Amino acid sequence: MQDSPPSAALVVGVDVGGTKTHLRALTGDAVVTDHVRASAGWRPHDTAAAARWLTRLVRETLPEGVRPAAVAVGAHACETPRQCAEIRDALQLSLGVPARVVGDAELLVPAAGLDKGVGLVAGTGSVAVGRLPGGDPVQVGGWGAVLGDEGGGAGLVREAARAVWAAHDRGEEPGALARGLLAAFGVPEVPALGAALEGASDVSAEWGRHAPAVFAAADGSALARSVIADAGAALAALVARLAARGVAVDDVVVAGGTVLGQPALYEAFAAALAAVVPGARPQPLAVPPVEGAVALARALL
Repeated sequence: MQDSPPSAALVVGVDVGGTKTHLRALTGDAVVTDHVRASAGWRPHDTAAAARWLTRLVRETLPEGVRPAAVAVGAHACETPRQCAEIRDALQLSLGVPARVVGDAELLVPAAGLDKGVGLVAGTGSVAVGRLPGGDPVQVGGWGAVLGDEGGGAGLVREAARAVWAAHDRGEEPGALARGLLAAFGVPEVPALGAALEGASDVSAEWGRHAPAVFAAADGSALARSVIADAGAALAALVARLAARGVAVDDVVVAGGTVLGQPALYEAFAAALAAVVPGARPQPLAVPPVEGAVALARALL
């Protein structure tokens, strides 16, 4: 009996996000499974736990008795090649099939049907990834809401608060941006914003959920518009850093709820990108990132 041709093999792609995980399994063009669940329990810094979590996900999600031919995973918080390789090796041993594990932002370029380019994510946080001509991955940004993540939702709120505090120190009356942040955090005056931000138990999530207040204030606040413009410039700067390191940046595939859900931020980013990296072509990702994982799984066959 001949082996099944690669086009008929079952491939599994997994996008493990910070909040939800999307698994898609296909045989040829036929979808066998399309499953979304919470990412609760995902522990990427514990190799054995991460491999067990992914193995259980694959086995519970596929039809009983069905075995994949290849699995590819885009993993949230898989931040270095060493970390991703260790999870891949453990997953291959557990499932007994070829596997590949990359950071979740690396799914964007293959999901867009491209062989090279930049994947830029600006959701709650922000990060940009690409590959050097020799194939080595490069990541810039993604340092968390306290130190970085400029252009992501949490970073926007942090910078908006800084702008409001500076205006307060100049003796200005609270404007639309200040009033919006005060209402969002449920505090009575600008000085109280500090304690509200510092009291967050999950900084990224709790700061990031207030980002809509910054955009809502933009119509009546030059300060809010300035914060948004600076955020767009910060995202463009991530692409410029990749270009300076030798990454091909002709195509920039953009994803993330903040940048794609807020036209003002996307427009600020596109304008800044045209200024700092002329010729770079930004494009919003039009399909789920898990499509990139499926493409990587097929490439393993």
